Amino acid sequence: MTFCSRVAWRLWLVLCLTRLCFAVSPAESYRIIHAFPHDRDAFTQGLIFVDGHLYESTGIKGQSSLREEDLESGRILQFHEVPGSYFAEGLTDWGSTLVQLTWQSHVALVYDRATFRFLRSFHFDGEGWGLTHDRQSLILSDGTATLRFFDPATFKETRSISVKDHGRPVTQLNELEFIHGQIYANIWHSDRIARIAPATGSVLGWIDLAGLLPASARSNHEAVLNGIAYDAARDRLLVTGKLWPKIFEIQVVPAASKSKRVGP
Repeated sequence: MTFCSRVAWRLWLVLCLTRLCFAVSPAESYRIIHAFPHDRDAFTQGLIFVDGHLYESTGIKGQSSLREEDLESGRILQFHEVPGSYFAEGLTDWGSTLVQLTWQSHVALVYDRATFRFLRSFHFDGEGWGLTHDRQSLILSDGTATLRFFDPATFKETRSISVKDHGRPVTQLNELEFIHGQIYANIWHSDRIARIAPATGSVLGWIDLAGLLPASARSNHEAVLNGIAYDAARDRLLVTGKLWPKIFEIQVVPAASKSKRVGP
């Protein structure tokens, strides 16, 4: 092999390795099934659908709330004002209770699901962003690439996973939902949802929701996609965002190809 041939071969190899480094999991798209009204002043931090009821946690210190809403009309059926010292974040259910995170207060608030009566609080380390659960654990995001698992009875951390896509950490993990054995996670300031394997943290795929709510319909730069709820009884996927006027029922459309590469 000549010197020029060796140089060309090495350049080709570097290019191939570079492309592999930037390989990402395939992105699925969506189809809108229905759009429901939503309070455009709600700074959505958590969204869940349980036993026919839609619950929402909204943020901003001094404006945070816990709500039960009628999906069809957007009407607020039940409202609890969170103490002004807290910036409310993610929300999930556990048994007959609702568990609501706070952002930087290291506190999770537990309520009776039927009445919103405050029951107790738990302490946890770090920030609280999104919250969901599997059959055994509460699952918390804190804006990093780490998802932490907690015992629902004690709120003691039991394990954690590092979320990666082809070896690259995926940070800014925000609102969470557990669907068909996978963790769905909003990525803050992104129109994408990651589908994550709860055992390993590997990203199994992406849902690209670009264009779901046009930029022209968003009130400011913080009106980002954030809110995933799953209606198990009717197999419906619901998504919304902070300060969005709509909640969308969507159908995920599979990716056309097995992978997508970024780069030349």
